[in-house]
Amino acid sequence: MKACAVLLLFLLLFSACSKKQISPPAIAPTITQYGTPFTAVPDVKDVVMYEVNFGAFSQQRNFAGVIARLDSLKALGINVIWLMPIYPIGVLKSIGSPYCVQNYLQVNPQLGTVADLRTLVADAHSKGMAVILDWVGNDTSWDNPWIANKAWYLQNSSGDIIDPPGTSYTDVAALNYANTDMRAAMISAMKYWVLTANIDGYRCDFADNIPDNFWSQALDTLKTLNHKLVLLAEGGDYSHFSAGFQMIYGWNYFGALESVFGSSQAAPSTLYNTDAADNASVPAGDFMLRFTSNHDEESDGNDALTVFNGKAGSIAAFVLAAYEGGVPLVYDGQEVGAPKTDFGATTIPIDWTTNPDMLAAYKKILAFRNASDAIKTGVATMFTDPNIVAFEKVSAAETVLVLVNVRNTTINYTLPSALSNSNWKDDMNNNAVFNLATTVTLPAYGYMVLSK
Repeated sequence: MKACAVLLLFLLLFSACSKKQISPPAIAPTITQYGTPFTAVPDVKDVVMYEVNFGAFSQQRNFAGVIARLDSLKALGINVIWLMPIYPIGVLKSIGSPYCVQNYLQVNPQLGTVADLRTLVADAHSKGMAVILDWVGNDTSWDNPWIANKAWYLQNSSGDIIDPPGTSYTDVAALNYANTDMRAAMISAMKYWVLTANIDGYRCDFADNIPDNFWSQALDTLKTLNHKLVLLAEGGDYSHFSAGFQMIYGWNYFGALESVFGSSQAAPSTLYNTDAADNASVPAGDFMLRFTSNHDEESDGNDALTVFNGKAGSIAAFVLAAYEGGVPLVYDGQEVGAPKTDFGATTIPIDWTTNPDMLAAYKKILAFRNASDAIKTGVATMFTDPNIVAFEKVSAAETVLVLVNVRNTTINYTLPSALSNSNWKDDMNNNAVFNLATTVTLPAYGYMVLSK
């Protein structure tokens, strides 16, 4: 009944607008800065990002549920929290996805209020963590107020607004980036949340499908707001860096991890080659986002435990995602081996008491990364082997050696001569002194992180 009522209201509104050509507000209301901009936003090289899917993150499924776990995120080693879309979800043609945005300037009442969002951001800031929002710029719901301006949307030859071309996203209407009024309204809405909730940037959805000249315009404008911002493009186009983004998605590296750990048992050199290709294309000071899970992969059934053959394999893959290059992402409970999550109301909230061994491993992995300049920006040397990913990273202050068995069986690894008969600290085992002779035995999906 509610859906029918909304549809009737929408049709009446659309009919009235078509007669009078009434446009929705193009610009967000003028506002002043709420709170004080957060000055401890991490430099990009230091980012450790966490994606929050509200539906699974807590029993409450709202901002309060995130606030209650901020200390846990801090203890994990997180310094940037990415909130999946916070906006009201459309009703007309909707499938319930939070990426079907009904109004860019409002908060989904199921999550809380603007005041609740401000509290979340302020509490995160007080604990040294930045907060970024998910921005959905390619399309809107079919009952978004903007729909009254047909020129703001792509249309077919009959003048009907259309779904995003080349996709199956029938729940949303495709925006027209040739329309300057729509672009101005979009930028105004992005500014609105930086100022009204004191957030620290955006993860921009489906960025590859939006013109880079819009991103340049939008990000240049955001950078005038006296905020240090974290700007992530959900896309793989290296051109996003020149548009002003600091990070893009490491899809190619994720695919390489899948091939190395999966049934094809690809050689570790697959990872080296992918990492080298990224490094050759990423400007100095910018980074790839590396991950073993995210909401897209999980919604497709590719949760980390499945893709990487259980707990040990998923942790080993995360070591590589966090240490070989780029900056790491942790998704909504992967640190405790949470089962696959989707976006719907039937999603089972995470049981945070499961797999404490996994949680302990993630904490150690991220604590070492947070303290290691060599891991973040050191010069890397790769060592070739059919079963072991082995690389050394060197900075002015330290040398780190990472050994990861990417096979589900014990491997006796013969060390290259450059590493034989050397002493190291074992950073995953209380910094105990460890001597590398000529061979080392690694259990199935075992790893070692050594430094000197």
